[in-house]
Amino acid sequence: FLVTAEEGKRSLLSLDRTSGKILWSEVVLEAPMEEIHRLNSHASSTPVTDGKSVYVSFLDETEMFVAAYDFAGKKLWETRPGGFSSKHGYCSCPVLWNGKVIVNGDHDGDAYLVALDQKTGATIWKTDRPNKTRSYCTPILREIDGKMQMILSGSLSVASYDPDTGKQIWVIDGPTEQFVASLVYHEGEKLLFLTCGFPQKHMLAIRPDGSGNVTKTHVAWRDTEGAAYVPSPVVSGDHFVLVADNGVASCFVAKTGERYWRERLPGGHSASLLSANGLVYFVSDEGIVSVVKPGKTFDVIAQSPLGEKVSASPAVYDNHLFLRGEKHLYCIGPKKD
Repeated sequence: FLVTAEEGKRSLLSLDRTSGKILWSEVVLEAPMEEIHRLNSHASSTPVTDGKSVYVSFLDETEMFVAAYDFAGKKLWETRPGGFSSKHGYCSCPVLWNGKVIVNGDHDGDAYLVALDQKTGATIWKTDRPNKTRSYCTPILREIDGKMQMILSGSLSVASYDPDTGKQIWVIDGPTEQFVASLVYHEGEKLLFLTCGFPQKHMLAIRPDGSGNVTKTHVAWRDTEGAAYVPSPVVSGDHFVLVADNGVASCFVAKTGERYWRERLPGGHSASLLSANGLVYFVSDEGIVSVVKPGKTFDVIAQSPLGEKVSASPAVYDNHLFLRGEKHLYCIGPKKD
């Protein structure tokens, strides 16, 4: 499933995964094109599926718009759960949990997090975000010490919520104002990793087992050199790996924050990293794919040009890599009958 926008129309597309054939395309929303940042688009939010339905999110002028479709392209419901205003445009990717579609409504106004009923779109809970500041981070859901947490950065903070109720569990102030990259969690080390932002750039490792304000007690390590603003990082084995927007990549020991290396990759980077089969995949804005094996030394396994510009993050399924370029969708891997 892909989303796209053109001439005021936001659409959802279904493609056959093995051939790339477009099975259907449905116009989800018709609305004026909002003002956006030069690195944004009018269809930046990634759709999500539970295997039966697919859920999408766009901006309808001054309101968040969320809709559900079945796999035949039939609209099941649509809703506008709250206002939204940002001079940089919209990108709030929905996530699914326990019968709910949860969407980040951080914006330059009365910001919120909202959980919608997967079957009807009705609002189940809605939680205020007090700092009224835009962010573009997708929440992550992880079970930590037997408790499910929904964690995201944004609104001048890093915060954890109970995804069933929307109640805040813990919060860390800052460390900056603007957030784009999503968090990652290392299950073995029980550490949460953050890279941000604007105007200051930081990397944090956070122990996610507290309650209340844990700013002074739960930051395990911190660094500032080589932090990313837009591309989301990954954890791979014992390593925390990221690439800054200018193409400088870094590999850290996840537990301690020791930096193994800091090296430049070709071009700038906007796409988030992908970790698969013990390797990390980097995709530059010019479409150069670098495959790196994390470790003490900078080990580039492969480096290949796609042939066109890329802004979208890569995806992987069934030993195949999917890359969305400026003009084409690519499937890379062994050919199947």
